Amino acid sequence: MTASAPALAPATGRTTATVHATAPVVRRLGLVEYEPTWRAMQRFTDERGAATADEIWLLEHPPVFTLGMAARREHVLAPGDIPVIQTDRGGQVTYHGPGQLVIYPLLDLRRNGFGVRDLVAALERTVIDYVAELGIDAHSRRDAPGVYVGGRKLASVGLRIRRGASYHGLALNVSMDLEPFGRIDPCGYAGLEMTQLAALAGPISLEEAMRGIEPHLLRALRLA
Repeated sequence: MTASAPALAPATGRTTATVHATAPVVRRLGLVEYEPTWRAMQRFTDERGAATADEIWLLEHPPVFTLGMAARREHVLAPGDIPVIQTDRGGQVTYHGPGQLVIYPLLDLRRNGFGVRDLVAALERTVIDYVAELGIDAHSRRDAPGVYVGGRKLASVGLRIRRGASYHGLALNVSMDLEPFGRIDPCGYAGLEMTQLAALAGPISLEEAMRGIEPHLLRALRLA
């Protein structure tokens, strides 16, 4: 069943006595619609205060193409019946669908001592370290954010920073239908091939990937 929006506790009303920067709230939200989740991230970011605990949302979305703020519409080649949503993250066009693990780190960057590039690098390192544990050799690219295995893209990164805090995040292909990526120029690159863990002898269960990647994520974000 697809949920329309994550059920979230209010971002306000917490005290410094109960909040610590190294103890984020990790929420596993299941399969949730893209736009209500995006709006919930915006609300959380706008309402959070200096003492609000960071949160990490782990989830998957029904099929959707999303456009970053600078995205060019010509990179959407043939969307068919898959909706296209203009969003406020960085980057170009990408696809989300069932079987893709999406990680949204809602972090106070100033409190955690992160710059934007630091956060991008931490998310990339999360995937690289996790798949290395599975025997997969992956790398990042300075000219094109994300994680690659050979010339194929395994994970995409797109962020928004507002009020010194981050939302949007990382999408890791686990075991999904990759066909819709052929309907776009992924991340603005014509002909870019995508891959996924299921094709690389990695886990095919989203739950397994979620459990496996979480400690690497907390370590890379200096939250563990």
